[in-house]
Amino acid sequence: MLIPVVAAVMAVLYAGWATRNRKSGDVAELAGYARFREAMERSHSGSDAA
Repeated sequence: MLIPVVAAVMAVLYAGWATRNRKSGDVAELAGYARFREAMERSHSGSDAA
């Protein structure tokens, strides 16, 4: 009887962790992506590969 109870508690803990608020991470990732795009535009703007 102990195994189903432990599994249920672990499922509840995992569900709470999986649905947590992650808004701050998205903002940081979008800022990093913007910096990446700017760096790629700068590296290609000065060279003519043709």
